[in-house]
Amino acid sequence: MKKIINGKRYDTETATKIGEYWNGCSTSDFNYLEEELYQKKTGEFFLYGSGGAKTKYSRAVGNNCWAGSETIIPLTLEAAMEWAEENMEADDYERVFGKCAEDESRKVIAVSLGTGTIDKLRKQAADAGKSMSRLVEELILGM
Repeated sequence: MKKIINGKRYDTETATKIGEYWNGCSTSDFNYLEEELYQKKTGEFFLYGSGGAKTKYSRAVGNNCWAGSETIIPLTLEAAMEWAEENMEADDYERVFGKCAEDESRKVIAVSLGTGTIDKLRKQAADAGKSMSRLVEELILGM
């Protein structure tokens, strides 16, 4: 599915699917619900959702008549993480959003960097034998 929202293109064919949920109902069931979490090459997240007439994806098709539909919903990093916490296994979640601390001492944030900058950061981190997060922390703290 492709959709333009607020001047931005969202396309399930070009983005990377990172998680999915299906309630187990047949597509002919009014309660059918399926959602897929995607990440664009820009790092932005969006949800592709489809569902039957008795789901949050229903749409009016006449007087007191409802049908299923599909849509794309842009998500903030926080909303994507919340969806992933509810619908993905822990290892898959950490593969996308990074390792989770067992306490509140660390937070995950989104930073948009150019492709060349990311490549350089990866190389410097590998050369130093450190994670990219640790290298960025050291650069910011002047270590």
